[in-house]
Amino acid sequence: MLIKTIASTLLLASAAFVGSAFAESGSGTLTQEMQHIRNATIKVTYGETTFLIDPMLADKGTYPGFENTYRSELRNPLVELPMAAEDVIEGTDAVIVTHTHLDHWDDAAQKLLPKDIPLFVQNAADAETLGSQGFKNVRILDDSAEFGGVTLHKTGGQHGSDNLYAVPELAKSLGEVMGVVFEAEGQRTTYVVGDTVWRDEVMQSLDRYRPDVIVLNTGAAEVTGFEGDPIIMGKEDTLRVHRAAPEATIVAVHMDAVNHMTLSREGLADFVQNAGIEEHVLIPADGEIISF
Repeated sequence: MLIKTIASTLLLASAAFVGSAFAESGSGTLTQEMQHIRNATIKVTYGETTFLIDPMLADKGTYPGFENTYRSELRNPLVELPMAAEDVIEGTDAVIVTHTHLDHWDDAAQKLLPKDIPLFVQNAADAETLGSQGFKNVRILDDSAEFGGVTLHKTGGQHGSDNLYAVPELAKSLGEVMGVVFEAEGQRTTYVVGDTVWRDEVMQSLDRYRPDVIVLNTGAAEVTGFEGDPIIMGKEDTLRVHRAAPEATIVAVHMDAVNHMTLSREGLADFVQNAGIEEHVLIPADGEIISF
């Protein structure tokens, strides 16, 4: 408990430090906010436009655990939303679905979101899926698109190592994924990396866009039989991204909410403290708002 308290205190202090540093250094720059909702679900207010990303809005324990994954006996989500699902949706101008796995696009989100809300997806297959669910304003983010004064850039990744994708059944179930970079004149660049492991595509996006804020999915989720070979990033990848973009602020999410995550917030907090990068890594609680 003492370790957890110390780590939490350090992370809160670093959040205040980084937020203040951004505010002081960004004269003439409009404030940006990110709210971590739960799991990989976040709201990004970028300029005057609010995006809801990867909404999983079901009540605690609604779904069975993902088959053939770590702790599959647990039901998902593991925790409740920090607010009513209707409050999560309120104020949203557009939704971004990086891929259609249940923990990024669930039945509750499909039922609650207005059917005419703008939805950005990665490819025609996902557009067809959302269209079949009744959504009438689905847009494929082929490369770049503009919405509400913000330019969205699609970025690449892979939902696991080449070793996992060499297994046809796993390659099919893991599927394709995307990340998104947000850019606007006078605004700081934000890179939502998505459900990917560290790959050349991520490094290329860091080099090309030089983001000020990087949102990482860091729960190190695992499938059965591939222990130690996670399907998204983990603690070592957090350090790797920091070394590749040392001036950026990393916001770590996608932990403590679904069964197959092997890395917790507490575990990541201990790691970044020991690595001496706690001033560069924020680990928000569910519902927490970060201002940049």
